Amino acid sequence: MHLLKSARHPSSLGMKHIARKRFGQHFLTDGAIIEAIVHAIAPRPGQRMVEIGPGLAALTQPLVERMGHLTVIELDRDLAQRLRGHGQLTVIESDVLKVDFSLVNAQWNAMYSGADRVLPTPEPSSGRLRVVGNLPYNISTPILFHLLDAVGVIEDQHFMLQKEVIDRMVAQPATAAFGRLSVMLQWRYAMENVLLVPPESFDPPPRVNSAVVRMVPLANPPELDVALLSELVQVAFSQRRKLLRHTLGRWLDEKGFAGVFDVQRRAEEVPVHAYVDLVRQLKPGLQPAHNTPCD
Repeated sequence: MHLLKSARHPSSLGMKHIARKRFGQHFLTDGAIIEAIVHAIAPRPGQRMVEIGPGLAALTQPLVERMGHLTVIELDRDLAQRLRGHGQLTVIESDVLKVDFSLVNAQWNAMYSGADRVLPTPEPSSGRLRVVGNLPYNISTPILFHLLDAVGVIEDQHFMLQKEVIDRMVAQPATAAFGRLSVMLQWRYAMENVLLVPPESFDPPPRVNSAVVRMVPLANPPELDVALLSELVQVAFSQRRKLLRHTLGRWLDEKGFAGVFDVQRRAEEVPVHAYVDLVRQLKPGLQPAHNTPCD
């Protein structure tokens, strides 16, 4: 099967590369896992897809075979140079935290139209980016927050991450994993853990289990002061073993808050919508939420 061949022999793109610890590199080599990830992503021809950290192209190749073209973001100079030899890739050699995804989407527009047109007109699509990748464990959370700033141009995201991180992302209230990351992502995305990936699926094997998460931006999210939500949630979870009256309650008093909020709970017992409502009480006059995923 061609997919398995591509996965087991990344040198099909002329690549022999030693993983670099400073980049947090762990290369996916398990063909069955790659096939399962591609199935979960369900790529279609003409869609606008960006892959973060393509590495040895084990996932890149089956994706581009199904789509026709792919934009990849690679920090490793040697890997970026080799990827440029692939005729169906647009390579951005950069730290992903410095990439403007709105500009990347505009570049796709140029590839489909005008004087810079290099691709045929695609099938009808959302006009937004699909973002995928095996994220470096050491900077996965900063990447997630960077993408949150660009959510308006994103259709969906599929990421392989440390399983512990995904457990926190999708955690429900009143569980040990529910925390700041849960709230800061769940107010804006519908998320699910779609696949477990064991260490032996990588070379070199990481010391932790991995998983794949699907993140779909909500079509009609609440209008929200995100900076205020971030500050509020950080205060709430700063001493998660204590009742909120010791942390968030004092913070609310300092803000002159005169509304209603039960501080006789621990931070992990408060659902996401309650944190959102509290921010909206602090900043009244915003539009209500309609929490449905984008089409």
